[in-house]
Amino acid sequence: MNQIREAHLDNGLKILLKPVRTAPVATFWVWYRVGSRNEVPGITGVSHWVEHMMFKGTPSLGKGEIMKLINRNGGVDNAFTWTDYTAYFETLPSDRIDLAIRIEADRMINSLFDANEVASERTVIISEREGAENEPRFWLGEEVQAAAYKVHPYHHDTIGWKTDLQTMTRDDLYNHYRLYYAPNNAVVVAVGDFDADEMQKKIADAFGKIPRGRDVPQVKTVEPPQEAERRIVLRRPGPTSYFLALYHGPSASDPDFFPTFVLSSVLSGVGGMSFSGHGSPGRSSRLYRALVETGLATDVDCGFRATIDPGTIDVSATARPGVPIEKIERAIFAELEKIATKPITDTELAKVVKQVRSQFVYATDGVMNLGYWLGMLDIVASYKLYDTFLENIMNVKKADVQRVAQKYLTATNRTIGWFVPANGATKSRARKG
Repeated sequence: MNQIREAHLDNGLKILLKPVRTAPVATFWVWYRVGSRNEVPGITGVSHWVEHMMFKGTPSLGKGEIMKLINRNGGVDNAFTWTDYTAYFETLPSDRIDLAIRIEADRMINSLFDANEVASERTVIISEREGAENEPRFWLGEEVQAAAYKVHPYHHDTIGWKTDLQTMTRDDLYNHYRLYYAPNNAVVVAVGDFDADEMQKKIADAFGKIPRGRDVPQVKTVEPPQEAERRIVLRRPGPTSYFLALYHGPSASDPDFFPTFVLSSVLSGVGGMSFSGHGSPGRSSRLYRALVETGLATDVDCGFRATIDPGTIDVSATARPGVPIEKIERAIFAELEKIATKPITDTELAKVVKQVRSQFVYATDGVMNLGYWLGMLDIVASYKLYDTFLENIMNVKKADVQRVAQKYLTATNRTIGWFVPANGATKSRARKG
């Protein structure tokens, strides 16, 4: 970490530089502290839509020209939006990285938001949502997420509610862009084959002339403690039944984060930690052995991600056709009760530590992966967490895992969702709740 340089410009831009001289490649990222967490009813999905508009051109770079320039120079580029952030990146031969700096500085301040392009992209965004609606797990996840959060903006999905996508205006998008796309709300991350002094000067020259934006409204809403179990039963056409339970958990900066990470890993294995997200199915994990190996479910997972505000521990499963959803729920709850009432074994803890170590090394291999980790961690907590991540995992004790299981995996802290096929593919005695 002593090779990571942190710098700040007068306009509020934060810069993180990590020279890696192993190959003539560099990656350039701009992370904005804006996502669905910063949205209100009426404009849900606006952050994701703005991300799309950022590829539609500036006075000096026409529509589609950004990708053409990057491809022509042997690079790749993309962007994504999530609850807590929006990120843009380019990975190029290191002698061409100036192109990425020019592109990102230009669209931070000069994106056009042409009214015709906004109208065209509305169709694209709504089609993206409707494509997701073909998947039963999307419907279930959206309903359960909305029930789990009563007041916090984690209540809605990044794609937004369809009614908002149908009514949002060009001014809604542009005003969101002007407020949040500013140096004082951004983190630039550069990793690769470059000299840190030279790179810092290039970034300062390109971004330093962009004026500081208005102070961004802080998200002050705190989700109140959940006082009772909540249930959703969703009946729609589908091939089988699906189960989802969300338990309120800790934020990335909470001391409970790492014990909860280990808890999730014991239950379903260490998920994909790399930028691509691919990971092991956790065939030796508790939930896999209890549900998949016994023939109850085709898949099962316990997900837990780093978030700015307290997020959720997500337990999901897909029932094998003909298996009652009640049986899936009972089997999952039995495993959660076991881990809360009896300490995990030394073998389980050692296995998780070994898996995290190998996954972390893989996940941070290459300049693009490292750029992702440094930026993501700095948004949700601090980039300095990268240096202590493995140490924090290794410091987790069995008693810590049991403690957080008892703290978070409680009946009053969960929101349960059942997807029951309306076409009768799987029978259930559940009542609507």
